[in-house]
Amino acid sequence: MNLSGRAALVTGASQGIGRACALRLAKDGAAVAVAARNQEKLNVLANEITAAGGKAAAFPVDVGDEERVKAVLKAAIAQFGKIDILVNNAGITRDQLVMRMKRADWDAVLSTNLTSAYLCIQQAVPSMLKQRWGRIINITSVFGQMGQAGQANYAASKAGLIGLTMAIAREVGSRSITCNAVAPGFIETAMTSVLSDEFKQNAVKMIPLGRVGTPEDVANAVAFLASEEAAYITGHVLNVNGGMLMG
Repeated sequence: MNLSGRAALVTGASQGIGRACALRLAKDGAAVAVAARNQEKLNVLANEITAAGGKAAAFPVDVGDEERVKAVLKAAIAQFGKIDILVNNAGITRDQLVMRMKRADWDAVLSTNLTSAYLCIQQAVPSMLKQRWGRIINITSVFGQMGQAGQANYAASKAGLIGLTMAIAREVGSRSITCNAVAPGFIETAMTSVLSDEFKQNAVKMIPLGRVGTPEDVANAVAFLASEEAAYITGHVLNVNGGMLMG
């Protein structure tokens, strides 16, 4: 999967799935703009990519800030000349039972997980339309497909990403731009590291492959959807969940 000559932007790239996606896309030859709130972690990642012979640039951003998102996409396009591949990965959780959930926690999760994807797509699509080629990849979740108690905000945001994926796929398909989603299951990241051992053990029992996934498992799926080999796939949700949810 050769991505030489392509330019990618990955949100939430400072750690976990986003970091793994940036490293994999760079390994496959893409120049990568890495975006997240943590400038220090972004610099470490960009340096790691360039040290391995790749091209990378770090752009600090809070994806909930519309004006900052616009500025970062503009700066990334100015630096690389275009954005061919957009990976909307930024995500947060603010878990609570719905009866106790504060409106601020609902709004924060929807803004970071869903609205930010719309903002990034809106800014990246003109570059893709101009060259009649593009790959938009939204990182959703198995819980956007099956729900999860205590995560009404998170599940709603991730389900929304699936609807957004299909709508965008229909809007831009005639210009050879694809839009797909990757739905990870239980992945070992900083977000899941705070969960209890008991919860993790019970989760593994629900996974036919018998193990928790890695960020690299998700990055491999993203790299495929970003490639020329996936040119005839659009509006699709690719499950990376070890069999946790099938069908």
